[in-house]
Amino acid sequence: MSTSTATPAPQAPARPVTGGNALAGTRTLLRFALRRDRIRLPVWVLALFLGTLMTAQNYKTLYPDAEDRANVAETMDSPAGLAMSGPRHYLDDYNFGAMLAHQMIGFMAVLVGLMSVLIITRHTRAEEETGRAELVRSTVVGRHAHLASALTVAVLANLALALLLAVGLSGLGMDGIDASGSVLYGATHAAVGIVFAAVAAVTVQITAHARGASGMALAVIGLAYVLRAAGDSGDNAALSWLSPIGWAQRTYPYVDDNWLPLLLCLALAVACAAAGFVLSTRRDVGAGLRPEKLGSPVASNTLSTPLGFALRLHRGMLIGFGSGLFLMGVMYGSILGDAESMLEDIDQIQEALEQVGGATITESFASIVMVVLAVVAAVYVTMAALRPRAEETAGRAEPLLATGLSRSRWVGSHLAVAMGGGTFVLLLAGLGFGISGAASTGDAGLLWELLGAALAYAPALWVCVGVAVVLFGWFPRATSAAWIVPVYAFVVGYLGQILQFPDWMNNLSPLGHVPQLPAADMSWTPLLLLTLIAAGLVWLGLLGFRRRDLETK
Repeated sequence: MSTSTATPAPQAPARPVTGGNALAGTRTLLRFALRRDRIRLPVWVLALFLGTLMTAQNYKTLYPDAEDRANVAETMDSPAGLAMSGPRHYLDDYNFGAMLAHQMIGFMAVLVGLMSVLIITRHTRAEEETGRAELVRSTVVGRHAHLASALTVAVLANLALALLLAVGLSGLGMDGIDASGSVLYGATHAAVGIVFAAVAAVTVQITAHARGASGMALAVIGLAYVLRAAGDSGDNAALSWLSPIGWAQRTYPYVDDNWLPLLLCLALAVACAAAGFVLSTRRDVGAGLRPEKLGSPVASNTLSTPLGFALRLHRGMLIGFGSGLFLMGVMYGSILGDAESMLEDIDQIQEALEQVGGATITESFASIVMVVLAVVAAVYVTMAALRPRAEETAGRAEPLLATGLSRSRWVGSHLAVAMGGGTFVLLLAGLGFGISGAASTGDAGLLWELLGAALAYAPALWVCVGVAVVLFGWFPRATSAAWIVPVYAFVVGYLGQILQFPDWMNNLSPLGHVPQLPAADMSWTPLLLLTLIAAGLVWLGLLGFRRRDLETK
């Protein structure tokens, strides 16, 4: 007995799908991105908005008379002063509006650019690096949806900031701050932020790593600031026209209200965004346009140790912060010789400097600047101390800890780099500040004073590391709270001295217990106590990490 089965006729191979909507799913991804950033974005926007409003209100307190503002304009009319602020044209009629635009647009442009860059990298390259983008793209989502939604979020955030600035500043009722100028002032912030978001749309296509993409975009922001500063402080004003920050400043809000330079921002943003979309079609998901370098087939002896491997991971960020702090120190040091003439007619600043102490205004001013440099260094150590959390959530910690490497040695290697690296960037900041300050004042001994003043903040930075590791060890989902320490330190350490906050607020910050050298006398007791507190926090954090479960993928 035999049976026969029907053999189905062979089917023609399916034709490849062509065309399709490259933006499919953009709306859904946009809603998801806004949902993820429902806390992050409002904090960014409100902080930038409130910081501007507080600064404007402080101008009214610090410079109540036209004569006070004229004195400030005279002291700002120097190469160093213009490099730190903006074009000389603002000084012609230095009312509150001109003062705000002159001194704040360049500074705020860097912060707005930072916000925009982090938005783009978070919702594009970081999604690819963790593998989530590939999973999402396997559904009905177009190839351009992630980038389009990220750019939309950045545009919305910048427009929200512009609207708040326009409404908030126009309602202050201050001399020279009118409604039309406030609208333009807010628009300059939005324009610069959108430009740097579009720049990040290009950098995320180049490298396969979110940190690398952010670093390249931040380097562009730094270059834009340097070009602007060089053009405003020197005779070659054409350099400022090579910078989006220079374009924003040359709108002259509250002075000329010139909207035309914003067209350059719009054109550059459109060009960079279009380039980002085009470049995204030239690479695979998860890959970058820049090919990965082939490493040595055998790891070096340094990379075979936890500390050496951690140092390799932190190398780029350490170099970037070290270079940036050195340049910041040089810029602040260049105006140290003019500190007395710049501040002698400002009563509120004089009172703040008297509270700091010091034999001269130069020493007191240097001690306040040192707080700013220390806060930037605190940002670095916080980022470095949170690197183990990023390694854990990305799934890279699990295979390492599956070997004979203990948890304490693994985390300890990152903490050693964070603490040692923090001390190193402080050294570079003090070195740049000291070299430039000694040159501007003619006092060679100031180099060693400022170098020692910078290193005195090292124990306070170690406390910042300790706070981060405690959160990582016991409350890993709340590690973002570690950023409260450097932000609070800046508010009470820098603004608090001018706004005369009560002493107990300054005592809550680890940086508030550091002797304010070179104005104050050296005291070793608080530095020793900060070191002991940092050691206790690190021990407590490691204890928590050894006891909790590892987040796995």
